[in-house]
Amino acid sequence: MNSEDRRQRFEAVAPAVIDAVRRFLARRTDPSTADDVLQDTLLVCWRRFDEILPVRPPSQGGTAPDAVLPWAYGVARNCLANAERSRRRQGRLLARVWRLDRPAEVVPAPDGPDDELTAALDALRAEDAELLRLWAWEELSPAEIAVVLGISPNAASIRLHRAKQNLREELRKTGDAAGHEESTEGSRP
Repeated sequence: MNSEDRRQRFEAVAPAVIDAVRRFLARRTDPSTADDVLQDTLLVCWRRFDEILPVRPPSQGGTAPDAVLPWAYGVARNCLANAERSRRRQGRLLARVWRLDRPAEVVPAPDGPDDELTAALDALRAEDAELLRLWAWEELSPAEIAVVLGISPNAASIRLHRAKQNLREELRKTGDAAGHEESTEGSRP
């Protein structure tokens, strides 16, 4: 039998199997898991389709299409059991990692967020704000920022310099020069 005939035979049976197995799984698990298990079930059904629905008609020892559904339920049941085992293994692994390597606790700033800085960053172009966050918060060098953004290190350095200037200007507008005082050197009182 050629692959086109096999595909047509599968497509003739699949709609009834899909709807029935979807309902079967919906009664047993959450929607996301049901969708994943349905896909796994259909894959197994496709791979083993010739075993469950031979080319021969039922009168000659072949399997009737109605007999496919119980077999598909069995496949779905096994696929669901595999998904649940996998979820339990992931949970155990996560618990083990948590015990062995807890993430550092994030300590909030003593005075809370800097409203002027937040407002100044919000006023910048999104690209400039991201550059500054990568530099200040993630402590990346211009070369590392270049890798993150997919640009050259020289371009990252230039853009970072401009972003710092733009931030400085925004902070001046709000009356906060980021803790820096204007130089009065050379000016007369």
